[in-house]
Amino acid sequence: MLTLAQVKLKSQARLVDLHPVVVAAAVALIERIYARGVQIIITQGYRSKAEQDGLYAQGRTKPGSIVTNARGGYSYHNYGLAVDFALLLPDGSGASWDMKRDGDKDGIADWQEVVQQAKALGFEWGGDWTSFKDYPHFQITFGLSITKLLAGAQPTPAQIAAAYAVIDKLQEEADELSAEEKKELAALRSEVKDLAATVASLTKSKDVLKQAVQEQGNSIGKVGERLKKLEDRAALAKIPDWAAPYVQAAYNAGLIDTPEGGSFDFYRLMKILGQAGILPAGKEG
Repeated sequence: MLTLAQVKLKSQARLVDLHPVVVAAAVALIERIYARGVQIIITQGYRSKAEQDGLYAQGRTKPGSIVTNARGGYSYHNYGLAVDFALLLPDGSGASWDMKRDGDKDGIADWQEVVQQAKALGFEWGGDWTSFKDYPHFQITFGLSITKLLAGAQPTPAQIAAAYAVIDKLQEEADELSAEEKKELAALRSEVKDLAATVASLTKSKDVLKQAVQEQGNSIGKVGERLKKLEDRAALAKIPDWAAPYVQAAYNAGLIDTPEGGSFDFYRLMKILGQAGILPAGKEG
């Protein structure tokens, strides 16, 4: 399996000239589905109207099968609002459009896992269309019809902000420990405390005490390793974009020693303080 950086690089060229919201959603989709053991590649992004006309001619006035019913100007690809995807094979040597493929062996078709994540990020799926279903196709329309786009309409700042909010919320939730992980973390902390108390209260003979201390020490060590793994998961490798201005403001003001290595809850606190006007941060991106 390729690294995430390698997978993202394969789609990079086809993200050019797309609307920034579509780029953000597409990158988030690649990342989220990779975390589930599935690799995808963006096979189509922006298409000019001339390119669309050429594609429309296929199967009509040019050789090949019909692949679209949209002439130039009548596809969301022509406005940078759509992408097409395929499943990327494990070694990155090719792509698959097999909608029944279950490469990660989890009992769910990889294609459906991608569709589920894409919809959660705000994409509309061509497989839901009533006629001429386009299964590899995702689009974010901002509620704009092709007629409006032809007339020159553009997404409003409010529509763009709403689309970003959907993406950001999903990414924030992914960064936070799950309820089960939090429960296990609390249980492990309690277990460590109990084990330490047991060791401290041992009053047996020297030999028995030594053996018991060793056994309890081993147990504490194992639990400690599990505890560290869970606590490490709470620390984020990268400062979330939505928290960056507030963290930088706190750092510039000398309130924190370093802006990096914080947990989700720490960065959320920085954002709350910034929005309350306590930190001199700029507006969110």
